[in-house]
Amino acid sequence: MVRGRISRLSVRDVRFPTSLGGHGSDAMHTDPDYSAAYVVLETDAEDGLQGYGLTFTLGKGTEVVVCAVNALAHHVLHKDLRDIVGDFRGFYRQLTSDGQLRWIGPEKGVVHLATAAVLNAVWDLWAKQEGKPLWKLLVDMDPRTLLSCIDFRYITDVLTEEEAYEILQKGQVGKKEREGQMLMHGYPAYTTSCAWLGYSDDTLKQLCTEALKDGWTRFKVKVGADLQDDIRRCRLIRNMIGPEKTLMMDANQRWDVPEAIEWMSKLAEFKPLWIEEPTSPDDILGHAAISKALAPLGIGVATGEQCHNRVIFKQLLQAKALQFLQIDSCRLGSVNENLSVLLMAKKFEIPVCPHAGGVGLCELVQHLIIFDFISVSASLKNRMCEYVDHLHEHFRYPVIIKKASYMPPKVSLARGLPEEARSFQPLVYFSCGLDPRAQSCLLRAYFQYLEITNGSSVSNIKFPRPEGQGLRLKLPEQGFSNASLSSQHQLRP
Repeated sequence: MVRGRISRLSVRDVRFPTSLGGHGSDAMHTDPDYSAAYVVLETDAEDGLQGYGLTFTLGKGTEVVVCAVNALAHHVLHKDLRDIVGDFRGFYRQLTSDGQLRWIGPEKGVVHLATAAVLNAVWDLWAKQEGKPLWKLLVDMDPRTLLSCIDFRYITDVLTEEEAYEILQKGQVGKKEREGQMLMHGYPAYTTSCAWLGYSDDTLKQLCTEALKDGWTRFKVKVGADLQDDIRRCRLIRNMIGPEKTLMMDANQRWDVPEAIEWMSKLAEFKPLWIEEPTSPDDILGHAAISKALAPLGIGVATGEQCHNRVIFKQLLQAKALQFLQIDSCRLGSVNENLSVLLMAKKFEIPVCPHAGGVGLCELVQHLIIFDFISVSASLKNRMCEYVDHLHEHFRYPVIIKKASYMPPKVSLARGLPEEARSFQPLVYFSCGLDPRAQSCLLRAYFQYLEITNGSSVSNIKFPRPEGQGLRLKLPEQGFSNASLSSQHQLRP
């Protein structure tokens, strides 16, 4: 039973210095610090449940997303959760069509990232109140109710609400069996963690060896900075995993269209299933040209992690510009907009292989892709979900991987705290930036929440790092034990 009026919204800037270990590095993002704008919603309901939502960033600029969340807060505070979910399409439009804020969008950029964080928290709260993980909430939802959460504006030339209803109705057949299949075997995954661009050959070989022992059969390697280096690294990883296992490549938007075609023609010998983000994520016709040129080589094109909204996905599908569609749980407008993209992908029979390379993304997107299999696509052919093994230890309910597959979570969006421990911080600062697997090298510190208002004085505390230099983190003068992860902005009624 949905209940309660939203009484408080807080948002925190949480950052992990992953750049120190080269984690997450690629041809365009050489020093990412995996970060999140982390939203918490509270209500006046007696159950005391909270909704947790986040959006993913690479460090700098997270404070801008935090400001955008605060700018949206007036649309959320004092709203009855029953009214929100009772007209979720209307609430989505209220957030995305603010008469002033939409000028710095619309439905794209920082303001859309902030929208995703807020809506992710709403979905988390709804699922918790229903006592279900999010994927189960979606699977059990009546098709008409589900469709009422989606804004079909701008996509009805490709997918009408009635067409979407027919897709969901067809998905009812065999749904119980597919749910049982997921509970028993999980959703197939691939790993990106072995071959970040900043990793040495020794690290790549070590991680590939470990992944093979753990049963991984699908691997992705970062490419795009230097052709000869790409050839060497791709040969190394292909020789390690063997010809029978699946290899994907990711250029992270590095190339022009002709350059992408030429570059991938020279990497074709390593038999990649796809090249991901070969050029600008906004260049729909460029992706179409690359797709057409690489098709004779047996190489598909994958993209989507930086597609602004459902309209871009609509046009990519119309132009036959991608063979693998990559949704992102924080780039689009939360579950609502991702549902529309899943349904369009089903109509075009394009496999969905979500992006999940970032803090919290695996925890989020697993719910969407499990729902997609059970209720929409009903297929695992050429489908897999990205997995990276960094930073999961900082979540109260991290993803569970068994035999290289995502096992369906038993809790909502798998990010928050158990109700009996809400006073503790759900995230831990990964303070020394070393590989999370090297437990003996980690310096961990739990931080309790502390509200910092404008004008608070700060001091610097140094954390040790391998090079012997100091990693500086600004902390309030009140002391280490009461420090927040970064500036915390809380809005009260």
